[in-house]
Amino acid sequence: MPEPSIADAVAFVADHYEERAGAVTPLGAGQWSRAFAFGLDGADAVIRFGRHGDDFGKDRVMAARASPALPIPRFVEMGAALGGWFAVTERASGEFLDELSGAAIGAALPAVFDALSAIRDIAVPASAGAGMWHADGSTDRASWREALLAIANDEPGGRTHRWRARLEASPTGAAPFDAALDRLAALVDRCPEDRAIVHNDLLYRNVLVQGDRISAVFDWANSQYGDHLYDLAWLIYWWPWFPRWQHIDIEDEVRRYLAGRGEAWDDVAERLLTYRIHVGLDAQTYNAFTGRYDELARNAHDTLALARR
Repeated sequence: MPEPSIADAVAFVADHYEERAGAVTPLGAGQWSRAFAFGLDGADAVIRFGRHGDDFGKDRVMAARASPALPIPRFVEMGAALGGWFAVTERASGEFLDELSGAAIGAALPAVFDALSAIRDIAVPASAGAGMWHADGSTDRASWREALLAIANDEPGGRTHRWRARLEASPTGAAPFDAALDRLAALVDRCPEDRAIVHNDLLYRNVLVQGDRISAVFDWANSQYGDHLYDLAWLIYWWPWFPRWQHIDIEDEVRRYLAGRGEAWDDVAERLLTYRIHVGLDAQTYNAFTGRYDELARNAHDTLALARR
């Protein structure tokens, strides 16, 4: 489907909600969807349009699992629209986590950890499987190990299909990726077959903060079933990309958080390293697919440095 314009959104909202709808304004766009704010029955709402209905279905599943520590916008409805799908949720208020100042991120970090604890404690379906899960309860992989190693696959029909050819043709090339992949393969058998929910996209405008509390966590499209440590590794991996946060030693903060949950650093450090390598490899596949070659080069450098530890 082509990216919907503001005119498309205005026309759809007016036709779908009639006199219940208020003004429509653009909010922003990601790789897979575009969002607009609008009024619905006198309240603030968000409508998103995208080609992947399962993404919105996962948001609906997770909205039913919201809690005080894990606020997730109330899901209103979803359906077909504009050659793809639409989803409507309530609109939450706050500042995006990745836009916080150094002082603000320090104040909010305990709430971030509380949200991760809440995610970890959500019961998952008893069915087998790990990796990417879908709104119907199915999963892409038979095991967490298989899900991690699948990062090497450039699968026809995948959203980023042809990333491998673009990686090989990029200025960075595939050699750093392949070297880090070898290290991942050597480490992955030491990771447990846990089946907790993993958000897998905590930054990049997917978490809202008000003061020292989380006001919303959304966009569960990348969510997986796997080791709960993955989200912590994700946070550690991306932390250096935010210069204003560098006064905080995120590894030390994670260490203290895990100690509070009774997990010794010696038992988790290697798993965190494994997942950080995986996060970096995943970033390279996406950067190659989208042609973000500067980011590809930095991720290749950072991931290879981790792999050589």
